[in-house]
Amino acid sequence: MRRKKTGILGRKVQFNGSGKRLNYADKVTCIRCLSDWPRPQAPGTIQEMIQSTRQDIYTATVAHYLAPIKRYLDDPAVTEVMINHAHEIYIEKEGQMILTESRFADQEAYEAAVNNILQYTGRSLYDQFSLIDARLPDGSRVHVVKEPCARFGIAVAIRKFSKSMLDMDWLVELGTMTPQAREYLNVLVLSERNLVVAGGTSTGKTSLLNAISGIIPKNSRIVVIEDSAELQLQQDHVLSLETKPPDRYGRGAVGIRELFRSSLRLRPDRIIIGEVRGGEALDMIQAMTSGQGGSMGTLHANNPADALNRLETMAMMSDVEIPLHALRAQVASAIDVIVQMNRFVGGRRLVTEVSEVKPLTSEGQYELVDIFNMQPVTDESGEKTLQLRWTGERSSVAGRLKPDEEKLVGELTKPIFT
Repeated sequence: MRRKKTGILGRKVQFNGSGKRLNYADKVTCIRCLSDWPRPQAPGTIQEMIQSTRQDIYTATVAHYLAPIKRYLDDPAVTEVMINHAHEIYIEKEGQMILTESRFADQEAYEAAVNNILQYTGRSLYDQFSLIDARLPDGSRVHVVKEPCARFGIAVAIRKFSKSMLDMDWLVELGTMTPQAREYLNVLVLSERNLVVAGGTSTGKTSLLNAISGIIPKNSRIVVIEDSAELQLQQDHVLSLETKPPDRYGRGAVGIRELFRSSLRLRPDRIIIGEVRGGEALDMIQAMTSGQGGSMGTLHANNPADALNRLETMAMMSDVEIPLHALRAQVASAIDVIVQMNRFVGGRRLVTEVSEVKPLTSEGQYELVDIFNMQPVTDESGEKTLQLRWTGERSSVAGRLKPDEEKLVGELTKPIFT
């Protein structure tokens, strides 16, 4: 029995009813392999060649279908491409939203391009799901909204992956933070304090977390958990876990919470969660309070106080009932420091607050101490501006550092830790 199915290049490809099914990309690869090496090959060798060249084939086909927006994907100044429909494409460039003149030829060409993107992650435009996450071969994150949720047709947002690796020194050069704040975070990360990066959409949370993770020692075993792989850690011993959506029958879904529980059995030195957004918050909090130090993550919040309240709310979304006071006590004990990111007019992204979390007050409320915040200063030209400055508060970590950790304290942060 034979049937037809649409392959990756949008053509009709026949599949044999018995044996392993190959998509069009695999068939093209096999043909190339046989052309290059006419002598018989072992099945394992052919499979290895298929795996090694599949990425190149997907890259080429995606580039072909996305030709109308390829120049924006190649432009390092463009951070996001937003396609409202086939004839309306916006980009974000240097912090500004710009309506482009680019267009897809027609709706059919647009749908073929979207379907080609989704096939890279094993999804299809013709699945029953209206909301689909995917990624491009270079790692750029893609989100697709279909009808009926998208009233005017398929909408696509592509969050580009930065080709350049941001580190803490570069963030200081860009003015995102000060040298003193960098040294402070360096001490906290190396002394295995738990850290959360908070901020709104497109404020640079993931980029900052990526830079901060560079402080982690090279010999650490790091488990990274993400909805869609974005973090680019430079350490050698990194295990990357990614969520899995359900199939067309609603089966087989694996969420962040399940991955987090699994990560605890993988002997991690550090656990990094790309974004905390649900009931996994409770598992993360309990892990942090039971010896799993040095963990990191991001979440959406307007300020450090909101970050704690959101973390509390998400923990309550789990199926475990826990008294509110006990939950708040665990949150306050688990999180050591919150780094707040904000985006300003013109697209500039800055660290605006670095706050430490203290034990609950006698009334059972959270208490935060700002170690750094934005303060008005006058620059060399006499203009008044805001700059991240030390508030004069002493860190709660002071006096609790181990002897080898005390050596990490430099001249810039000595007043904070002594």
